Amino acid sequence: MFKRADEDARRPVTIHVEGIAVEAREGDSVSAALLASGLDVRRTTAVSGARRLPYCMMGVCFDCLVTIDGVGSRQGCLVPVTEGMQIEIQKGKREIGR
Repeated sequence: MFKRADEDARRPVTIHVEGIAVEAREGDSVSAALLASGLDVRRTTAVSGARRLPYCMMGVCFDCLVTIDGVGSRQGCLVPVTEGMQIEIQKGKREIGR
């Protein structure tokens, strides 16, 4: 569904999504990198368990919540990728201490 433009010549950055190495591009937000990865990156909500994808891509809707480097409930659309970043798709509510 989502694909990078062929002329995207930005430097590649390797991130790890659920333990899988994924190539992102320097300057990508976490959400943009996840959508371009082709992986199933749908989080689930805490109340109903509904599956959600990043929606607004500007920090308004909170549908892009992920765990980044062990810190939960981060808005992936607002966080730029960095080399070696560890990302987990958030399933349900945030756990205490994460």
